[in-house]
Amino acid sequence: MVAQRLGDLDQNGGVAETLTLEWRDAPLHVQVIDMPINALYYNPGTHRIRAQRSLEPVRDAALSDDPWSQESQDYLKHLLTRRPADTTQPDPEFDKLAEHLEQFGQIEPGLITREGILVNGNTRCAALRAGSKATSMRVGVLPASCTWDDINAVEVSLQLRRDERRNYSYINRLLALEEQRDQLHRPTSVIAKTFHTTVNVVERDFWVLAELRNCIERSRTEGQESMRLVDFEQSQEKLAELYRAYQDEHKKNKERAELLKESRLAAIVLDYAKTDVRFVGTDFQERYLDKGLIEEFGGTESGVGEAVAIPGLGRSVKASGPDVSAARAITDKLLQAKAVEAAGDAAGEPAKTAASKLILTYKDAFDTAITVAGRDAMIRKKRLAAPDRVVAACKDLEQAVNDVVLARGNSSLDEGAFDDALVQLHTVLEQLAIEAQRSVAIPGSGLDWLVGAVESRGRL
Repeated sequence: MVAQRLGDLDQNGGVAETLTLEWRDAPLHVQVIDMPINALYYNPGTHRIRAQRSLEPVRDAALSDDPWSQESQDYLKHLLTRRPADTTQPDPEFDKLAEHLEQFGQIEPGLITREGILVNGNTRCAALRAGSKATSMRVGVLPASCTWDDINAVEVSLQLRRDERRNYSYINRLLALEEQRDQLHRPTSVIAKTFHTTVNVVERDFWVLAELRNCIERSRTEGQESMRLVDFEQSQEKLAELYRAYQDEHKKNKERAELLKESRLAAIVLDYAKTDVRFVGTDFQERYLDKGLIEEFGGTESGVGEAVAIPGLGRSVKASGPDVSAARAITDKLLQAKAVEAAGDAAGEPAKTAASKLILTYKDAFDTAITVAGRDAMIRKKRLAAPDRVVAACKDLEQAVNDVVLARGNSSLDEGAFDDALVQLHTVLEQLAIEAQRSVAIPGSGLDWLVGAVESRGRL
């Protein structure tokens, strides 16, 4: 059917619609044809649902064995229409897309192979099939020589264009980045260009994905339950902030950076809001977390402070300190409890009960700790408000010095306005000196200078 319709376009000789795409690092214009929506196949390798496929192992195995069967195609359609973070729920974004297509029709064409496999437009095809009017879909057709590597590269390129389609979910975008690095062996700079972002952002995403995979391994229980990548679907901004905070702290103190990471990971797994997670700092465990929780759940079987051997090198490195080991043990137990909770009935009732009890214990302890940490943070912010404003004023005055020098060079200084401004500065400094003396119990050299500079000792 595809070959016949392409042939019809060539015979008609009219002006045919084309679609421009990146094909093997060069622009390519492909012809667009009209195809019955029921004749097209969903792409089993689409990045849009890569992470969600594994949520139902039996159906995923059937999909891998025969991706073109009706059962496998129905599974793909099911995933395309569901929330990325919870495939048991319909996706409102899919409903919006279906409504948009119903109202305005298809704007951008999709893309298929010569065999009718959808390279781009899987979700739009599902939305058109869900509607009551559309019977066909406009699609560009890839060259007959295309491979699966070509299909994956073209899909990523087209999905990053801005138009009426759903964006990749957070986790599936991370997996698409990983595929570019590990399977296509592309350097980070090329990946950043492909995804219309920066090298730093790509490096951050690789770090986050590595940490998530590590969390999944740490969450594995004796019954082989484990967390899944999709369990972190709603944590994009919190993980990005964790990366920034970890990198900043790592430059100063590696062990404190690890302590920060473990404590924040626990708060993220407990699904605290981004604004709450910000209160979890390097001193969170030491100053705010319940000591009873640390003693009960922070114990480790291996001796704290023992050297850790590096396999194959015959060398060892210093183990993490007791605080980091305790924080890691707490996070491990929480990850394992969350894995049991995610497994549901398959984990068994005793395991579910124990996991729920442990999560509730963590939640209560973290609620109290984050509340106190947040209160202290607000107090520190208020304490630093006045010094920060003085520092900002100093930067403005430094710029004023440069402006005076430049104005002297071209004789452009408005001396009257400048003198008025200095009088205002003197008045403000007098007020600052008066209030500062009332507030500071033991004046330092800075306040002594200010009082003398405004010549107001007699009045203070």
